[in-house]
Amino acid sequence: MSLRANRVGEQMKKELGEIITRKIKDPRIGFVTITDVKVTGDLQQATVYISVFGDDEQKENTLKGLAKATGFIRSEIGQRIRLRKTPEISFEFDESIEYGNKIETILKQIKED
Repeated sequence: MSLRANRVGEQMKKELGEIITRKIKDPRIGFVTITDVKVTGDLQQATVYISVFGDDEQKENTLKGLAKATGFIRSEIGQRIRLRKTPEISFEFDESIEYGNKIETILKQIKED
């Protein structure tokens, strides 16, 4: 990823956090944390990695709510970040936190044995 794509990704991460917490009123969207934003080198697509507090049903509902609000989110990003073309946004779960917790649990079990 280029330096410019990194900067755009970091700015999008900051703005997305504010948009999701303050602007979107969808009850399906729970407690969401934006963990990372990967923007392609041509700034055409952005993958937003999210972490959701809750069970699997809450995670799926949150993903559906965010997918429904993608147009609104993209227009807000376009107003806040001055780019020639606003990237297409897709949301994915960040599995690294759960993976880290699983490894930590395994290490604790090994230490106890």
